[in-house]
Amino acid sequence: MKNPENFEKIYLLYWEKLTAFSFNMTQDMDVAQNIVQDVFIDLWERRDRLEITSIESYLYRAAKNQVFKYYQNNRFDKTIIEEKFEDYIVDNLTTIDPEVMEKIYAMIENLPEKRKEILLMHKMQDMTIDQIAIELSLSKQTVKNQISSALKHLRFALKDVSWMASLLVVSYEFLR
Repeated sequence: MKNPENFEKIYLLYWEKLTAFSFNMTQDMDVAQNIVQDVFIDLWERRDRLEITSIESYLYRAAKNQVFKYYQNNRFDKTIIEEKFEDYIVDNLTTIDPEVMEKIYAMIENLPEKRKEILLMHKMQDMTIDQIAIELSLSKQTVKNQISSALKHLRFALKDVSWMASLLVVSYEFLR
């Protein structure tokens, strides 16, 4: 393992398998690739001190440990809480505190008229994409695009009120 050629062979043989394994546990390709990269960096840096009897077992165990380490380090990550908060707000428009709703309605008012109408039909009236498309005489893809654009706009705008994230996410998780 001490020479670069052997390391490269191991890397080429296991990179894809370990990435798939890590992705299975994280469901995030970027995180999975970073984890595998960390495994191989660690392997290379410690190659002189390690005595490995089964490289495959070692790599899978190292990947699993890196996944656990990732989740442990990111359990209280503010950005994860903010993302959960944004998703919660967008997905639960009808069940949010009236004061927060006022701010959200103000954000919705800034959307282009048709986009606002489609978002409200989808989130407030629980209409499906098919129903909205028929009602407004639009293609399903147009409705999907408008909803996606509206949600992106709201997620971006909600970053301004993310100071409420911790409170709402914690109360949401607690009351579930």
